[in-house]
Amino acid sequence: MRYLFVIIAICLGLTAMAQMPAPVNVETKFMQSSDTTAKIVFVVNIIPGWHVYAVDEEMATPTTLTVEDIKGCRLNGKLTADKPSIAKYDEAFMGETRFYEHSVMFTQEIVMTGDYAISGYMEYGACNNTMCLPPTAVNFSFDGKVQKTKPVVETRKQDVVAEPVVVAPVEISLADSSVEPEPVVDLWAPVSYEKPTSSESATSLWLIFWSCFLGGFLALLTPCVWPIIPMTVSFFLKRTKDKGKGIRDSFLYGLSIIVIYLVLGLAITLFAGPNALNALSTNAVFNLVFTAMLIVFGLSFLGAFEITLPSSWSNAVDQKAERTTGIISIFLMAFTLALVSFSCTGPIIGFLLVEVSTAGNLIGPAVGMLGFATALALPFTLFAMFPSMLQKMPRSGSWMMTVKVVLGFVELAFALKFFSVADLAYGWHLLDREVFICIWSALAFLLGLFLIKKINLGHANDGDSDVSAFRFVGAVASFAFCLYLIPGLWGAPLKAISAFCPPMKTQDFVVVDKTPHAQYTDYEQGMAAAKMQGKPALVDFTGHGCVNCRKMEQSVWSDPQVARMINEDFVLISLYVDDKTALAERVVIDENTILRTVGDKWSHLQRTKFSVNAQPFYTILDGDGNLLAQPYAFDESVNHFVSFLKSPANK
Repeated sequence: MRYLFVIIAICLGLTAMAQMPAPVNVETKFMQSSDTTAKIVFVVNIIPGWHVYAVDEEMATPTTLTVEDIKGCRLNGKLTADKPSIAKYDEAFMGETRFYEHSVMFTQEIVMTGDYAISGYMEYGACNNTMCLPPTAVNFSFDGKVQKTKPVVETRKQDVVAEPVVVAPVEISLADSSVEPEPVVDLWAPVSYEKPTSSESATSLWLIFWSCFLGGFLALLTPCVWPIIPMTVSFFLKRTKDKGKGIRDSFLYGLSIIVIYLVLGLAITLFAGPNALNALSTNAVFNLVFTAMLIVFGLSFLGAFEITLPSSWSNAVDQKAERTTGIISIFLMAFTLALVSFSCTGPIIGFLLVEVSTAGNLIGPAVGMLGFATALALPFTLFAMFPSMLQKMPRSGSWMMTVKVVLGFVELAFALKFFSVADLAYGWHLLDREVFICIWSALAFLLGLFLIKKINLGHANDGDSDVSAFRFVGAVASFAFCLYLIPGLWGAPLKAISAFCPPMKTQDFVVVDKTPHAQYTDYEQGMAAAKMQGKPALVDFTGHGCVNCRKMEQSVWSDPQVARMINEDFVLISLYVDDKTALAERVVIDENTILRTVGDKWSHLQRTKFSVNAQPFYTILDGDGNLLAQPYAFDESVNHFVSFLKSPANK
């Protein structure tokens, strides 16, 4: 049956290939390594979506070398590839296949005994997700005399009907002694450029503040906090005949709340420090702990159980508040509120601190807790100043439980984001893009069912089948979001969630992928390819856990003009500063700097060469590592990025 499928695929491929650019382009080279040895090199460039099968492939058509005529030389070993093949189960062949994507270089070594002449062909098989090429032969013929001086390189190209849409670069090893020696260039040499003054840090802190302020506002709407507001305000206003003193006490109460949560944020900042906070973003242990925390918090909000602090804590603080007076009494009352409301505020605080901490900003947790506490404290002061507003407050009811359940769904959804970071950094491939989208779609669908009272969670539905206008609007939004996610299973960019979703490269099936993909993830190899092709290198310092990197790729790189320029005019090198792949050998820079992983290496390169340690960070370099344009940081303007890509040509 599988052979019948292959025959049909080949027939379909013949029909389709007659009307499309050649998906595979092969260039042959003869490289003399010494007076007696040489190599026949086949440089295979493959357009995105296609792959060429390996030499040791058993299910599909393998890549083979056939020599028809040989004189004055002999083969030394077998045809080899310059990089490991990709192994993956193929349903069409009902077995595991081995193949290469983007580019690969096959090499056949020969030993020369005199004037040489060798001819034959290399045959390969190529497929994409819907069709296969028939076995394709690439003829070669080389002859000449052994050169006694420097190596001779002959280059001949395969005749093709049309040039491919995108030609991936040739991956060259710097250790390849067959390449003609050139002057040694220090690709790591620091470069100087005018570092722009940016308000990005200030903007980030304001974003943290207002995000946590919104979190504090949501905490107000929970059943642990909302009913306490009128009771507390009435207590301060009634315990004294002086209205001004009552307002002042309420103000001190709100200020005490801010101080309590601000101290929490400062404690996390001082305990972790800047390096530890930055490490949180990709460390597998921390991300898995965060995942577990958010799942526990989410299930708590959904009514599975309730997280509470020991009642003895709040009782002790409350009794202490009754025995004291003045500011200390007010502060202890605020502390009692923090303890009593923990079952509702704890999950929200935990979620916010996790998000803020992994942003890597040193004072982010303190700023975040300031925003959260400000929102939490504001009503106590406002209602004390304007008591008439208390009459207009919505009464407590089942709507507060609805808020808790909605927040529970949100926390479960974001738990996947943290698991995805660890999954990408360590290459586990447990939560690829389509799995992530499926789970988010299911959560959005279930949330919609809850809001229209088709399912009951957290005792939030009171038995009344009537659906309020707010729940109806929320349900429509949930179902719409579920429908929005579904096209992502076939490769839709889903720009609205690109910051949280795993990158497109983790998805198995993509109908149309307009986003450029890195041709190299190794700096030296990519720079060698850029120099060989005479193209500038676009070096992308990125990270698996970098939210803004995903935003740039889906919002800017997917633009047709940007994608065309990157694919055609540059050699794209993406360096993941959080790649946890261990280096073959540790590199000791100094007593404080030891490079243990691939990510350590690229992070050190970014710091030493560009004096920057933030991602995303884009630079354009020539083949010798010289800067051709002012580096580019996070900016979602397509026009600005196009100007950046054009800047080397304008010099």
